[in-house]
Amino acid sequence: MSSRIGAVMLLIFLFFQIFSVSALTNGFDGAALQALKAEWTKPPSSWDGDDPCGTSWVGITCISDRVVSISLGNLNVEGKLSGDIAALSELQILDLSYNTGLTGPLPPNIGETKKLKNLILVGCSFTGQIPESIGKLEQLIYLSLNLNQFSGTIPASIGRLSKLYWFDIADNQIEGTLPVSNGTSLPGLDMLLETKHFHFGKNKLSGHIPENLFSSKMTLIHVLFDGNQFTGKIPDTLSLVKTLTVLRLDRNKLTGNIPTSLNNLTSLQELYLANNEFTGILPSLTSLTSLCTLDVSNNTLESSPIPSWISSLRSLATLRMEGIKLNGSIPNSFFSPAQLQTVILKKNQIDSTLDFGASFSNQLEFVNLQYNNIDVYKQPSSNTRIQVMLADNPVCQELGNRPSYCSAIQPNTSYSTIPPACLPCDQGREASPSCRCAHPITGTLYFGSPSFSGLFNSTNFEILQKAIADFFKKLSYPVDSVAIRNIRENATDHQLLIDLLVFPLGRESFNESGMSLVNFAFSNQTYKPPPRFGPYVFRANPYNQFSDRGGSSSSNMGIIIGAAVGAVVLLLLLTLAGVYALRQRKRADRATDQNNPFAKWNTSKSSTDAPQLMGAKAFTFEELKKCTENFSEANDVGGGGYGKVYRGILPSGQLIAIKRAQQGSLQGGLEFKTEIELLSRVHHKNVVRLLGFCFDRSEQMLVYEYIPNGSLRDSLSGKSGIRLDWTRRLKIALGSGKGLAYLHELADPPIIHRDIKSNNILLDENLTAKVADFGLSKIVGDPEKNTCDNTGERNYVGISQLQSSNPNDRLCYFHIFCNRLNTSMKDQSK
Repeated sequence: MSSRIGAVMLLIFLFFQIFSVSALTNGFDGAALQALKAEWTKPPSSWDGDDPCGTSWVGITCISDRVVSISLGNLNVEGKLSGDIAALSELQILDLSYNTGLTGPLPPNIGETKKLKNLILVGCSFTGQIPESIGKLEQLIYLSLNLNQFSGTIPASIGRLSKLYWFDIADNQIEGTLPVSNGTSLPGLDMLLETKHFHFGKNKLSGHIPENLFSSKMTLIHVLFDGNQFTGKIPDTLSLVKTLTVLRLDRNKLTGNIPTSLNNLTSLQELYLANNEFTGILPSLTSLTSLCTLDVSNNTLESSPIPSWISSLRSLATLRMEGIKLNGSIPNSFFSPAQLQTVILKKNQIDSTLDFGASFSNQLEFVNLQYNNIDVYKQPSSNTRIQVMLADNPVCQELGNRPSYCSAIQPNTSYSTIPPACLPCDQGREASPSCRCAHPITGTLYFGSPSFSGLFNSTNFEILQKAIADFFKKLSYPVDSVAIRNIRENATDHQLLIDLLVFPLGRESFNESGMSLVNFAFSNQTYKPPPRFGPYVFRANPYNQFSDRGGSSSSNMGIIIGAAVGAVVLLLLLTLAGVYALRQRKRADRATDQNNPFAKWNTSKSSTDAPQLMGAKAFTFEELKKCTENFSEANDVGGGGYGKVYRGILPSGQLIAIKRAQQGSLQGGLEFKTEIELLSRVHHKNVVRLLGFCFDRSEQMLVYEYIPNGSLRDSLSGKSGIRLDWTRRLKIALGSGKGLAYLHELADPPIIHRDIKSNNILLDENLTAKVADFGLSKIVGDPEKNTCDNTGERNYVGISQLQSSNPNDRLCYFHIFCNRLNTSMKDQSK
């Protein structure tokens, strides 16, 4: 009994804890997601409330209070992707795949999401140019933009993505030439030395394939350029990429001879050169001992006998040599490669006798010799499974009863792993392999270059089904089973197409969370099929049966009553917890308003409360703590009445200077907001630039660019070791004057610097003068007093008096400063 009471008390305690916790999402991230949601005409249904991390918005993953992943695959999202995505500074994964209602161009500032590693937009309806700013995503590993409507050219800036592994822009309207670097400032695709996948098929790319696109330093394994408008020759440099396993150049306008240098690609498994304008004779490719598929069909090659070297390709499974003017008889050993399954020799000039001999492959399934001159066919033994097509040959023209080999053979696409004995399902549901009716995720797997061929052997597809099911089971996905069916080959590009059904676990329909998980496994290529299937793309069908309900509608009345009673008890507990939590929340809000006026800022574009920053970033306390090694003494580079200054290093390697306000120098929230808005608008080469700020944990800090050579005072005193001759002093005086003139006349609003002294002029690595300490001032004494003395320590104006200064005073201060610069005299203190 006591244990039950203890359990109830624990539940009540947990409710209180849950409801009294404040928002878990970083304010800027929360505002950015709300802005994204506002741009979507149909956001995910679970995106409700103001705390995405705390209330578990579907597809949102947070670490601490920061959003690191957005994965919304096939959730029927509609609308446009707004530039607010760039505000998610910790975002690493963005997957919006299979949402065909997502339209419009990508935001130009998408390159500002600097930590993005996976950008996956497969199967949406995005349009327009791929933004040049994508080249700023230095951490990017996966870039999947395939199956959209992108146009324009490939941005050369993508060449700067040194970590890129997967680059897929297939099935778009992208045009122009392939960008390559110029060896100096212009980047190009040849710089992608770590990239393994170039998937550019089915676009409008044109021009020659650049000779300098490829080099021996590259590690590409897939080059898929099929279905474009490339012209010219295959560059010899392609043979330098020894890691290449799949090469698709088919369906272009390539000319010239097929280069013998392809023999150097000894790892090559798939070679597609069909439907081009190649001339000459097919070279010997005997070094390609790993080759599984060779397709050279429909080229303008010279008439020649069937190559005898084909029989030496012991791994060959698929051979397509249609329409290339082959003549003569078929060599006896032609069908002997042990893995050979499919041979297409139609539309040639082959004559004499078709005889498989005694050494043909026991894997051989299909041979097509239509439209040739075969007049005799010696059939193999009756127990063979070879299907032969000899229609439109002399051997079929004089026969009364046409044998099967004289008719066109239609592949059997009825294969299915769903048992035929399952009873039909209603309401749009499908039967699973266990005959359970449910609403599965459906779609089509597109395999671009499988190493096997033929649709007649079901073993390969049984292996695939088991591999997918085992993957989901091993990782505990909410998946009951998978099924495949309707296996066919695309007649144009010979891709293998397989319809896939993924059934939900323990329910009739997937919820949005389960859908997101399953689709991400395919869009992110987390699931990898057996090697024989090669590269793939999954194209999901729309899903409209989302449900969070478990069980069936035929639950018994006892369960319903029990659930109702439980709901009443739970409601009472929640009511008590809610009252308590409301009081606690009000107390917390009052404390927050007093201690952190920034807490209610909304960074959406429409908000008038948000700080209007220009180029400045909001840092957390933890970020600055980390980059200064916990504000260590080693990084303490000075200070003053406002507080200490620390040197820090950002994760990007950039040096920064952090001014940390001490307790007596802290401003009010509104004043600090006004200050950083003003300082963020100051941009001049002779003025120290504000990079960001921190208003976190009762701290006020400003983050500036780090100026390595310290202050002018250090150089004048000899402390820095920098010798200032008259030329340098004149340059510093001019630079200081330009910076002050900008602050006084061109800044909006003008800023009057009333503490012009050598300690507030910093020198960068080129000894360029930069004016500092013109903000975050404490007003000392009487701001209306306009007496200029010789100390250079004139009390100066704070934010509230930015525009109230006598021009004569400004000239007086600068005159004193120049006098110090001329005489190397030290500034005096009052």
